[in-house]
Amino acid sequence: MMRALAWTLVVSLWWTPQTPPPPSVATRVVVPKPGPKDLCPVCGMIVAEYPNWTATVVWSDSRVQYFDGAKDMFTFLRALPTSTPGRQTKDLRIVAVTEYYDLQKIDARQAYYVIGSDVLGPMGREFVPFATKSDAEGFLKDHHGQRVLRFDDVTVEIIGLVDAMR
Repeated sequence: MMRALAWTLVVSLWWTPQTPPPPSVATRVVVPKPGPKDLCPVCGMIVAEYPNWTATVVWSDSRVQYFDGAKDMFTFLRALPTSTPGRQTKDLRIVAVTEYYDLQKIDARQAYYVIGSDVLGPMGREFVPFATKSDAEGFLKDHHGQRVLRFDDVTVEIIGLVDAMR
């Protein structure tokens, strides 16, 4: 009886599907650079003038949209049904942000974001993106940030609070 119970336990653990943990480092991605006339669809700024803050969305049909920072990207994505009728989150192929320290493009869905810091982006208060949690936490302490968030933590309400911080 005990052997059968032990065997059942081993087999059930072996057969139980395991959900992989979220990556601890955001993956680098390759996205096209914005051209000199590409405008942020949220604020209308020329995105190429802010390469250290650029966020990029690549749709499944290869259409590309650029943003002057993660805050405008989040504003756009959280209002997707009204910002781009006919588009859905399932149509997103790549969502990228510029990592604050090394200025590389990273997967926005895996990044860590600091809000409420003393560092300003092109549109003022910003979601400052990092590839690792430790970098985000260090930045939070060094720059008097208020919180570290993940992509799915960002809501319309939080976006509205970011500009009011400090």
